[in-house]
Amino acid sequence: MSGETTITIIGNLTADPDMHYTQTGAAVASFTVASSARTYNKQVEQWQDGEVLFMRCSAWRDLGEHVAESLTRGTRVIASGRLRQRTFDTSDGDKRTVMEMTVDEIGPSLRFATARPVKAARDNGQHTNNGNSNGAAPRGGFDDPWASQSAPAGAPGDEPPF
Repeated sequence: MSGETTITIIGNLTADPDMHYTQTGAAVASFTVASSARTYNKQVEQWQDGEVLFMRCSAWRDLGEHVAESLTRGTRVIASGRLRQRTFDTSDGDKRTVMEMTVDEIGPSLRFATARPVKAARDNGQHTNNGNSNGAAPRGGFDDPWASQSAPAGAPGDEPPF
């Protein structure tokens, strides 16, 4: 979308995503990503944390549901989206302006962790996760929706169609 400010932020979720639905039924997950610079101070020979940026974020519809099912407090994430400025009046009549991020893409950082993506399945518009209440992949013996049975490993067609 032309003219919009896009940003990428890397940081940790400060709490579990808050999942709710609008009056029209659109799902939205709200969460905060805390990001701080960490630099090495040669004078004192130790690492020091810089100021923390707390970025309020929202993820809509399917992405919001996937965020709520997959991410928890403390998870290190990489999020990319559009920066929004919103102005509102407080109950005292003061005007406030906040910066928020509408997330377009998000996932766990694999720098200090591992993850096993599970392609979301649909059933008549309803999401399913093969019976798992936590959204995690079942251990062993499951069908990989991205696996290719017709081409040998490394051959064209191995990549999922995006």
